[in-house]
Formats: sequence, C-alpha cells, structure tokens
Amino acid sequence: MDAAGNSNQQDSEHKAEQSLLWLEEIEGEQALDWVKRQNAETLQVLTSDPRYQQYEREALEILTAADRITYGTLRGDFVYNFWRDPQHVRGIWRRMPREQYQQKSKEWELLLDVDQLAKEEEENWIYKGVDCLAPDHDRCLVELAPGGTDSAVYREFDLPSRSFVQGGFSVPQAKSNLCWEDRDHLLIATDWGPGSLNSSGYARILKRWQRGTPLSAAETVLETGEDETFVYPVNLKHNGRQSCFVMRGHDFYHFTFYLVTAEGTLQQLPLPQKCSLSSLFQDQLLVELKEDWRDFSAGALVSFSLSEFARTGEIADILSVYDPGQSGTISQVRSARDAVYVTGIEHVSSQIREFKLADNAWQGRVLPWGAGDVISISSSDSSSNDLLMSRDGFLQPGSLYYVNFQEGTETLLQSTPARFDTKGLTVKKSFAVSRDGTKVPYFLVHREEIPLDHSTPVLQYGYGGFEISILPHYSPLMGKLWLEKGGAYVLANIRGGGEYGPRWHEAALQENRQRAYDDFFAVAEAVQHQGVSSPEHYGAMGRSNGGLLMGVTLTQRPDLFNAIVCGVPLLDMKRFNKLLAGASWMAEYGNPDLPEQWEFISQYSPLQNLKPGQSYPRVYFFTSTKDDRVHPGHARKMAARMDQLGYDYFYYENIEGGHKGTANQQQEAMHSALEYLYLIRQLS
Repeated sequence: MDAAGNSNQQDSEHKAEQSLLWLEEIEGEQALDWVKRQNAETLQVLTSDPRYQQYEREALEILTAADRITYGTLRGDFVYNFWRDPQHVRGIWRRMPREQYQQKSKEWELLLDVDQLAKEEEENWIYKGVDCLAPDHDRCLVELAPGGTDSAVYREFDLPSRSFVQGGFSVPQAKSNLCWEDRDHLLIATDWGPGSLNSSGYARILKRWQRGTPLSAAETVLETGEDETFVYPVNLKHNGRQSCFVMRGHDFYHFTFYLVTAEGTLQQLPLPQKCSLSSLFQDQLLVELKEDWRDFSAGALVSFSLSEFARTGEIADILSVYDPGQSGTISQVRSARDAVYVTGIEHVSSQIREFKLADNAWQGRVLPWGAGDVISISSSDSSSNDLLMSRDGFLQPGSLYYVNFQEGTETLLQSTPARFDTKGLTVKKSFAVSRDGTKVPYFLVHREEIPLDHSTPVLQYGYGGFEISILPHYSPLMGKLWLEKGGAYVLANIRGGGEYGPRWHEAALQENRQRAYDDFFAVAEAVQHQGVSSPEHYGAMGRSNGGLLMGVTLTQRPDLFNAIVCGVPLLDMKRFNKLLAGASWMAEYGNPDLPEQWEFISQYSPLQNLKPGQSYPRVYFFTSTKDDRVHPGHARKMAARMDQLGYDYFYYENIEGGHKGTANQQQEAMHSALEYLYLIRQLS
C-alpha cells in the first residue's frame, strides 16, 4: 500500500473509532438503549436453548448450597463470617465465639442484615467488607457500595449494640482509602472536592480525621501529584501492637513508604521503590522485595527493626527471612503470635513455611501440610497462633481447617461435597515453549481415556498481568458446566503473572507485552498438537486484563480458537488511560499518548486491530454498567465496531455488579449459564 492509501485507511479507522465515542457515556440514554438491544438479542438466542434452564439451575444450586464452607475471619475471641443464600440475597454479617466455631456450631450472632438495610434505606447496597479496630474489635468501618461499584460509603458500626454509631465516622460515596489510626482518628484519602483526585480518579490527598469533627475539617497529612496513582494508609498489627504506614504510589509498581510517628508526622522509610510491606512481627517490619536491593534479590522477604528505624531514620541491620529463588514466589505472609507463616508456589505447586526469630536471625522450616493441593491461609490473628487454613485442587473440593502448628493441632472444620463428577478425570502439568524459547507451565484437566482425534472441546483460561498468580483451584461451576459435560480445561500460567515472582511479571511489561500473548498461543498450540483438540473445538476465556488477552487472541490468532469469552475487558488501548481508573495502569501497559509507546501498544490494541474480511469466531462479550474500574465502553465499542464490520457476536451487560460483573448469586448463576452454554454451542 502506498503512503496515500495508508493515510486514507488510517483516516477511515480514526473516523470509525470517533463514531463510537458516544458509547463511553455510561448512563447515556442512547448508550443504554444500545445495551438493552444487545442484551435482548443475546438472551433471545441463548436462553431459548433447551439446555439453558438446566445450566442456570445447576449453577444456582452450587452457589446457594447450604453446605458451602463458612469461611471466617479471626478477630479477638470471635470468628466473623459474611453469608449469602436464597433468604439473604444481599447477605448477612455474623459472628460466633472461636470455641463454638471449632465445634462446628450453627449458632451465629447476627450483626448486620444487608437485605433489611437496603430495604429500609431504599438503596441497592452491596456489602464490600469491614475494618475493625484492634485489639477490642468493638468498632468497625462497614463498606457498602450501591450496585457493587468500587466507589463506596463507609459507616462506623458498634458491635456490642449491633448498630451504626450515631454521629460516628461516616464517609460519603467515593473511591476512598482509609484505616484506623486510633479510636478517635482515621487516616483517610477520599474525594475532597475539585482538584483532589488524580488522573486515574483516585484520591490524591491523605488527611487525619478526628472524631466529633466534620469530614471537611480533617487535616492534611500528605498531598500527592495529579499524575501519581494513589495514596493508601495501612495499619499493621502484632500481638497488641499497631503501627500505621502510608503507601504513596507514584505508579502501579513504584512506591514511597512512610511510618506514621507517635507525634502524627510522616517518617519516610529508605526502602526501594519496588517493594511491599508484608507484615509486622515483634519489632521487625517484613518487606517483600520486587527488585534487587543491597545484597538481596527481587522476590526475597527481608525484615528490619522498626524501633531502630524510628530512632535513627536509617535501616542498618537487614535480616533475610526467605528467598524463593528463580523457581517460585511468595503468595502470603501472615504473622501469628509466635511465628510468621509464608505460603508460596514453586513451579506452580503450593508450600507453606514457618519462620521464627531467635538471636536476631530467622530460622525456617517447610511444613508438611496440604501436599499436592493449593493451600492458603484463609485467616490469621497476630495475638494467637491459630490459623484458618484452606486447601483444594482442580479435582479436590475445598476444605477448611483450624490449625495451630505451635501446638501441633489440626481440626477439619468443613469439606465441600463434590459439586461435579470427577470420575475418569485427570490433571497433567506440562510446559509449552513460547516464541522466544521460554518454557511456559500449564495444566490440562481431561478424561483419562481422551481420544486423541482432535475432537474434544477445550476451554483455555489465562490472565497474565499485574504479577497475579493463577493457581489450580477447585472450580465447581466450571466443573459442573464444562468438565462434567465432556469438556477439557487448560490453565495457562503465562508471563505477566506472578507464578515465578517479579521476573515473570516484568518479562511482559509494556514493550514486551506481546510475550504474554505469545505464551498463551503457545499453550493452545501445544495442547492441539497432542491431538487433544483442534481450532474448531478450542475456546478461550479471560476477564479484566484477561479480557484484553481475549481481545488480542481474537485479533491475532483467530485461527486457533472458535469461541472466546471476553469479560469486563480493556480493548481500546488508545484511550484506556482516559477511561475511569485506566491511567493507573500505564506502568503495566505504557502511555498511549507518547508516540514511542503507542508504537508498541498499537501492535496489539484489539479495537484498533479489528479488520474486515477476517475469520473471527463469534465472540461473547460481557461487562457491567456499574463497573467503575474498567470502563464498559471498552466492550461496547469493540462489539459495535464488529457490528460495523459485519461480524456476529454475543454481548451482555449487567446493569449492576461492579468489576465483578454480578451483584448476587442469581445474577452469577445466570451469567455462568450464558457463558458455558455459549461455549458448548460453539465448540461441540
């Protein structure tokens, strides 16, 4: 194509993109009318399938099963639980004494009924969580969001009276970050009015709010720049001691940390910008490194004396806690009263280690617990040695244990009954070789007697971003609606994730993003090459950053896939930094406003790479009107552009639900039924 022809094509594509901008008006009448038409067309096709009712019923039975595990949070003498069921669609917050919980009692003390609150206040409240003031845990900040958005209100709740505190702390709806400093003070970053938000729409000014004064009277503690990402207060506790810190995000991965002193001032910690504060144990602050620092490698866990730093302003003596090396990563760091527990993965296999501090040195050991399963610390309490531990696997339903490794005790509290038939299923872990020669791990779940005639329907899942590790957990919905019905499942641990620590993540940042996509394609090619399946029967699924992966999959390798579930996705990478929280992710993807960075982003941005005359599979898009993190305009514009180019697709946009996409179990059941029915229709 000559220069004139190329210019004309670019002008045409630019006009097409501009013609879709009205779909970015989230609650715009024209945009919502378009959404309703799309939803109606999708529902007409999929819900009329004679299998739909069965799919939805099976999903709802799993989601609302009375014998689900009642996961709890250890606080003081109680275990707290949030529970949803058909009688409590929005949910109830409740608690019981630890002793009763260990005895598998069903006698819960009701604290807050969200359904009743929503009815009384005529608000679409979705419960988001609580932050309780240690060590008494008698006052909590309850987070509630209308429709499940990231933007939420906070209200102070009194546990003894089981009521909201009249005249207590109450934060209007906003994207706020806050924590208790003490009983009468909050550290809070919120929307203070014009000019107080950064370019990502997050609060950039942290203040101290004193009880009994209006929020407007809060005093500024730290003000960050408009181009910085966030400011976040956090308190770390150990056995009755609490220390408050402030995390200042210059971008998504570079931070400055401050200790909040006894005088209420900020004392900057001389730490590398790429690290995270993991836990507090006695006088030691534990830090996970994301880059090499002094004599320690990226991915290592180290510690230092907090009191010595507060006294001198320097970090002199650094202790090594644990370094997972090149083959693994740290998942969790939890401080109990007498030890620190670290869960992690090595070649995507779980382990747990215990570390004790003696004579100014850490001594560790691998604990022989949960071998072969994915293990995690569901809850811990730094004032005791009690842990709630969970374990599961692709074919192993979840179990919850009450564990005290110091005493050598372990009580099985609950095990989930099998939600799907695993007879004849097996799990295989293998490695695919990506374009640049990197070995990429993946799991394949399939029938033991699978015919190697390229005919099996396969669903491949991936994420590949933000150093998030995707592990082989038990998925009852996927198992029931996919594996039990004859499908096989692939989990691809591609670069960009955290399966091998910071190096695995950094390998696919910005100009190297294509590596994550090449990894995903290499896994699909490896599975198909084995004879398990073929492009006609091969599908893919991803959401959020994984939705971007799906968009790239659609536009770059339609020859490999015949079904793509693209959920709450980023798809217009030319404008992602201008939509909602998008600017905060430029450290991950790059800045499309800089020509030299748009050069590499433009090579994969799905919206800009849609072309006429391609053999695209009929993709399924889903998003949420109330998603105030990833703008629904991404999915809307991609679907509308495909319509302009004459391609078939499915599109469904839930009117509520936030970034999760759904707000309650009924919606989740419906959504799951639509997804898996779409997949089986496309791939069988």
